Amino acid sequence: MKAYRFLTADDTSAFCHKVTAALNNGWELYGDPTYAHDATTGVMRCGQAVTKEAEGTYTADTKLGEL
Repeated sequence: MKAYRFLTADDTSAFCHKVTAALNNGWELYGDPTYAHDATTGVMRCGQAVTKEAEGTYTADTKLGEL
């Protein structure tokens, strides 16, 4: 199966670490990163889609972060 995740976080080094961890666990970047202002919290937020080929069959119960 091909899995898809959209990683998000505030614009801090924690976001870079989250994406780096995903890449080191076999996920691949998918598309361009996004960057937007969160008016509720007043901070900038980052987002990056990642995909991964994984064994098994996808179901709604699949825990994508554990692939």
